[in-house]
Amino acid sequence: MKTSRVQFTAIINHLLIFFLTFSFILGCAKPKVINTDSKGKNIICFGDSLTYGYGVQPSESYPAVLEKMTEIPVINAGIDGDTSTEALKRFDSDVLEREPLLVIIEFGGNDFLRKTPMEITIANIKEMVERAQNKGAMVAIADISAGMFLKEYRREFKKLAREKGTIFIPSILSGIITNPSMKSDFLHPNGSGYILVAQKIYKYISPYLKTAQPIDEDGKLK
Repeated sequence: MKTSRVQFTAIINHLLIFFLTFSFILGCAKPKVINTDSKGKNIICFGDSLTYGYGVQPSESYPAVLEKMTEIPVINAGIDGDTSTEALKRFDSDVLEREPLLVIIEFGGNDFLRKTPMEITIANIKEMVERAQNKGAMVAIADISAGMFLKEYRREFKKLAREKGTIFIPSILSGIITNPSMKSDFLHPNGSGYILVAQKIYKYISPYLKTAQPIDEDGKLK
């Protein structure tokens, strides 16, 4: 009986090690992204004031910084105060008609402030994702949460990204929202803050860009 227990314990331990190892490998694997063979020419940054670059000069916005990092044309399609519902109305003209290679979608802040139900926000972004993918573009969803701030959106954005085969960029405001030296007002980044946003976004999209340059652990170009 004692031998059987020892054998049983050994089997359980081996199974546990196997499943932990398998889970680790899955966690480290590069997520599947649709349209990695995209024939588009431009990166389209589609969003609200955080994409537009509220509080800084156009040359200091994160899309402008990102263009220098990627060496790919980047179009800033951000509008200050925009919601995901309003943005859908301009999706064709501002995104699909601009030869998108990659579409970076950043919304949620104004939806939250205007008390738009989160399920509507998610549905709107899902439609943007599907329309961009049908056009042959890759898609990235940028999450504006930071810590406990809008954590529910982070969970839903990550789930949507996994379901639809998009790049997920978590917490682009982390390290900014609680740091006055990185902000131009209570929420929006300043020039230094937008550089940090661009570095975070580049870190996640660079594995899918043919012109990508190597970066260090902080997302900065080497």
